[in-house]
Amino acid sequence: MDNKQRTILIADDAEINRDLLRMLFENDYNIIEASNGEEAIEALASNKDHIAMLFLDLVMPKKNGLDVLAYMNDTGLISNVPVIMVTGEATGDTDLKAYEYGVSDIIYKPIEPKVVVRRTLNLIELFDYRINIEKELEHRTAELLESRRQLEQNKEFLVDGLSSVVEFRNLESGEHIKMVKQFTEIMLRYLNSHSPRYHFTESQINSIVVASSLHDLGKIAISDSILLKPSRLTTDEYDEMKKHTLFGCQLLDHFKHDSSDFYTYCYDICRYHHERYDGNGYPDGLSGDEIPIWAQVVSIADVFDALISKRVYKPAFSFEQTIDMIEDGECGIFSPEIMDCFRHAKSDLYKLAKEEREHLIYNEAIMRNKI
Repeated sequence: MDNKQRTILIADDAEINRDLLRMLFENDYNIIEASNGEEAIEALASNKDHIAMLFLDLVMPKKNGLDVLAYMNDTGLISNVPVIMVTGEATGDTDLKAYEYGVSDIIYKPIEPKVVVRRTLNLIELFDYRINIEKELEHRTAELLESRRQLEQNKEFLVDGLSSVVEFRNLESGEHIKMVKQFTEIMLRYLNSHSPRYHFTESQINSIVVASSLHDLGKIAISDSILLKPSRLTTDEYDEMKKHTLFGCQLLDHFKHDSSDFYTYCYDICRYHHERYDGNGYPDGLSGDEIPIWAQVVSIADVFDALISKRVYKPAFSFEQTIDMIEDGECGIFSPEIMDCFRHAKSDLYKLAKEEREHLIYNEAIMRNKI
C-alpha cells in the first residue's frame, strides 16, 4: 500500500505538538489529528485498517493516553497499530504502565524531529514486516488446514494419482500397488490382534494402507533399461535400482507441508521397505526396531505380492512356494512378530490373492473376446 493511502494518527491536546508531528510526516502519510482521548478512540475505530502509527499523548482531556491504550487492548488494535507515547516527563510508574499496555516506544518532549522520524519509520517497517509474516502464516495455516481436510477426504485419490505415475513407468506396478495395499491392511489387522506391542486405530490403518501405495514411487526415476529389463540385473544395475528408495523420498519432500503422521508413514515406507530385520537390507542397513513397524508390514506385503505375481524377469511362484521362501528367509529376514502375524494371516492373504487372480483372468478373457 502506498504511504499516502496510510494514516498517522496524532492524539495530543496541544495544537503545537500536533502541528510539529504533522509537518514531519504529511508529505508521505495521510494525517488525522485528535485533541483528546475520545476523539482518538473514534479515529481508531473509523480508520483501524489504515493507521500505520499512533502518536499518543499521555495527559489529555476526557480520556487520557492510558484509556486509549486500554481500548486498543480490548479491541486487539494494539497488535496491529504501533504506538509511540509522547510525554512531557519520564516517570517510572507511568512508563512501565504504558509498556504493559503495549506501547512500542516512548518519546519525551521536547522532541528531536530527526530522531522521531527515524524511530517512527523503523517501527512502521517492523510492524509491517511482522503483520505481513503473520498474515502469510495465517494464509499458510488456512491452506494447510484446508489441505489437511481435503487430504483426509481425498488422500487415497491423490496418492493413487501419484502411484499411477509409477504404473505408467513400470508396466506391472498397477496391480502390485493395489495388492500391496490390501495385503498391508490384512497384516496390520493381524498385528493389532496378535501383537501386544501395537494397536493401530482405524485412522492409522487407513493412512498406512494409503501410504503403502507410494512404496515404489522412486522407480519413476529409474531408467527403463533397468526397470523393464527382462533378465537378471547386473550388480551395477541392481545398485542403481536400490536408489528408488531414496529417489522416492526426494520426490516426497516436494509434497511435504508439515510433519503429519501421514507424511511420516509415506516417507518411512518409501525409504525403509527394503530394510531387513537382521540389518542386511537397504538403503541404510537398519536392523530390528530401528525399522518403523509400518515399513516392516509393507515390506512383507511387497515381497509376498512380488513372489506370487508374474514379472518380466520371472514367472509367478505358487502360494506354497511363496510361503516357504518367506519363512526360510530367502527374501530377507523379517522380525519374529511380523512372521508370527504372517503365519496367522496367510490364509486371508491367499484367499485375497486367489480372488484377485481369478478376477484378472476373467477380465483378460472379456478383453480377448472384445478384441
